[in-house]
Amino acid sequence: MRAEIGDRLQIHGKTIGRANRSGTITAVRGPEGSPPYLVQFDDGHETLVYPGSDCVVTPHEEPGAPAQRSERKRGSTAKRNSR
Repeated sequence: MRAEIGDRLQIHGKTIGRANRSGTITAVRGPEGSPPYLVQFDDGHETLVYPGSDCVVTPHEEPGAPAQRSERKRGSTAKRNSR
């Protein structure tokens, strides 16, 4: 998984009744954009996150800038299909 400061992290609820959580990545602690990430969630809570397969990173796009990266879903078992 790779991310940059300003990217959005969404954690999908794993059980019924558990809401998804979203936040902004405020710091990348691993080398070359790898986890862990310091995330400030929309409710104001800030914590260090080691994302798993239930997480999606959405790149931050500057207003008016062309999209350079597409949405990335990564986890320890996620793989890219290059076809």
